[in-house]
Amino acid sequence: MIKKIGIISFHTFSQPGGVKKHILGLFKEFKKRGIEVKIIVPRRKKSEKYKSKNIILMGTSFPISFNGSQSDFNINFNPISLEKILRKEKFDVLHFHNFGFPSILQILLSPSSSNTLNILTFHANLMGNPFVKKFPTLISTINKICQWKINGVIGVAPLVLDYFQNFKGLKRIIPNGIDLEEFNPSVPEIKKFKDGKINILFVGRIEKRKGLIYLLRAYKKLEKEHSNLRLIIIGEGPLKKGCEKYVKSNNLKNIVFEGQITKGLASYYKTADIYVSPAIFGESFGIVLLEAMACGTPLIAFDNQGYKDLLKEMSSEEFLAKNRNHNDLAEKIEILIKNPLLRKEASEKGLKEVQKYS
Repeated sequence: MIKKIGIISFHTFSQPGGVKKHILGLFKEFKKRGIEVKIIVPRRKKSEKYKSKNIILMGTSFPISFNGSQSDFNINFNPISLEKILRKEKFDVLHFHNFGFPSILQILLSPSSSNTLNILTFHANLMGNPFVKKFPTLISTINKICQWKINGVIGVAPLVLDYFQNFKGLKRIIPNGIDLEEFNPSVPEIKKFKDGKINILFVGRIEKRKGLIYLLRAYKKLEKEHSNLRLIIIGEGPLKKGCEKYVKSNNLKNIVFEGQITKGLASYYKTADIYVSPAIFGESFGIVLLEAMACGTPLIAFDNQGYKDLLKEMSSEEFLAKNRNHNDLAEKIEILIKNPLLRKEASEKGLKEVQKYS
């Protein structure tokens, strides 16, 4: 009988992200079911602390550039401390999220994890990743480690399990979910943005793979034909200054950089007339798409594989623009700008579909 689960993140909790949302949601649901559960995360900063006794800091995370985004290199400098934590907690299950080198090996080699049930949920889409192309043995190495010490592998999308074709253990697709109590059509709108303009929303880290520059190029084209638009940008990242420079040099109007929002994000989705996710690669799923749909917001996105898989049951190809094509993105957005009835229909379709991902 499972009494205690340790959820292990190899991504820092000091920044927002899809894996963090997934883990916190999973933690909440396990607690509802009366299962004792704790979250183990690496420390990014010396001052990093969490009030909750259910979050344990173990190991150190160093930021690295990976897959067009920021990832984590994890290591436990104090093996004695690692062993002490695992021995004290006595987990029945260790649930790993993504594959953090070398920390995952340190944990799996610990005597205190010799009798645990080890589950791996893989979130990453490595398709087209330059590092993986340069070092193709990485996938086979992950498979060998899984075959050695992992009892079951979960993929958040079908394309994720493609990396584990050589794994002989139990495999399942279990998609991401969102809290429909937090994200729903009844959340309040943000009054300062309800002035008659059509609000277009972007939510995400401002980095290469999230593709904000393509949305800015599309907005530049749309602004010439429509004077009643506003683009609201939520997020921070290494390319923010470059995007702000693009806005200024092209004299684009009504673009608002709101920074990172930790509370009240659902109200931004609800306030938006159109949500746009121009991610160009590396997306295995798309939690932001679910959040938008749950708030009743119609969406436009690039047709990367992860988004196509998520939206295929909605027959929403008309809302997917050709990847990296800002002209096609502008055309898709303009269809919704001109057609309030179509926005309403897309909203209703999204609200129905998202119920599958509670």
